[in-house]
Order: sequence, then structure tokens, then C-alpha cells
Amino acid sequence: MRVHVVSDVHGNAGDLAKAGEGADALVCLGDLILFLDYADHSRGIFPDLFGTENATKIVRLRTERRFDEARDFGRRLWAGLDRDAAIESAVRRQYTELFAAFPTPTYATYGNVDIPRLWPEYAHDGVTVLDGERVEIGGLVFGFVGGGLRTPMNTPFEIDDDTYAAKVAALGDVDVLCSHIPPQIPELCYDVVARRFERGSEALLDAIHTVRPRYALFGHVHQPLAQRMRIGQTECVNVGHFASRGTPWALEW
Repeated sequence: MRVHVVSDVHGNAGDLAKAGEGADALVCLGDLILFLDYADHSRGIFPDLFGTENATKIVRLRTERRFDEARDFGRRLWAGLDRDAAIESAVRRQYTELFAAFPTPTYATYGNVDIPRLWPEYAHDGVTVLDGERVEIGGLVFGFVGGGLRTPMNTPFEIDDDTYAAKVAALGDVDVLCSHIPPQIPELCYDVVARRFERGSEALLDAIHTVRPRYALFGHVHQPLAQRMRIGQTECVNVGHFASRGTPWALEW
């Protein structure tokens, strides 16, 4: 069996359409939406609405961790606009293209920037959406946990620690633990370009110690200090920033 795994697609529908080539299945660990490209400030929902100059400014404020100023700046830009309607319209355009690019079969969970309530409208028959759920692929049990934990960034699908931990616990014994965010290990959570720690999950780390899956697969951290690390018998792997790499990570057995 060969499964290709992607995460942090962020609008890269062109490469996504080829991501399943040569594989028996595709696994997607979320973050389909491109709201703002931190490498190219002209790309994404935000610059489409407010221009590249404003996108550059809000990236700078966030990178400098001046989150209150970034929120105030954003509120001034959104004043007089129906924020929710504008974002949902743009997200729907992206989801139309991205879900059409998924091969059959695809097994997917949400990232922290995704909007789960919209997914049922776009997931075609070959796409199975899982969150706090398991599926067997080629004799191995894959468990999926979507979303992220609360941060000052306040992205659309951040949830509290207890809710997240309950989803992890609901999986039980799995061979492959799939999530959007990493387990709470500093080397796996630190982004060397953004120069900050992203939030990882203690519940995922606890599951790795107790369930001891063969693999723990995740994304979220675009430029991690460590891409992979072994914890006991579990190989922890950041499958890569698909938006920039355009190639999936392959799991074979």
C-alpha cells in the first residue's frame, strides 16, 4: 500500500490535483484555505479585498507579535463591510476548486483556518471527512483529529484544550495518528522562519505515549526546526508545507 499525505494546502489546487498520482489513497490534514500568504503578500483573500500594501502591514504586525495592533488595524479595514459574508464568499470559491481537485479516495480532516460547516457541501463521494474518527486503509487503522488550539491569531477553527483532548481520546488504538497540529514537542512546534512556537497538543503527546501508534502525522508548522522525531516506537512526521512544496509525503507498507 502507498498513501500520499498533504497538509497546509493553502489554495494550491493545481498541485493538489496531482497529489494522489501513484498512490492508493490521499490523506489531507487540513488548512485548505489561503487567507493570506506570508511569503507572497499579494496572494489570498485578505489582499484580494484590501490590497498588497495592507497585507504587508498586517503580516509585519503579526510577525512582531503585536496582535492587538493587528486586530485594531484589521477592524478599521473591515469597517463598513460585511466581514462574514465577504470571507464566506471567497472561501466558497476556493473550496469549489480545491474539493474538485481531490482524487478518489481521499480522507481529510480540518485545519485551524478551515470552516468545517461548509465542507459537507463540497466533499464529493470520493472524499471522506473525519474528525475524532477512525478509518481502516489497507489494514492499518488511521485516526483523525482536526482543528487547532486557541491562539492570539484567532483563526476560524480553534477549539479549547478539553474539546480537542476528547477527540483524541475518542480514537482509541490507532496505527497512524493524523492531526493538523503537532504533538507538544518544542522542536516540532518551532517555526524557524516565523521565529515562534506554534501551539502543539499535550493530548496528542499523551496518546503517542499510551497508544504507541506506528506514525503520528501532522502539518501546521510550515518551517519546523525538526521535521521528524521518534518518540518510543512512534515516528512523528511533519508531512510538509504543501502550498510551497507541491509534493506529498509518502507512507508505504
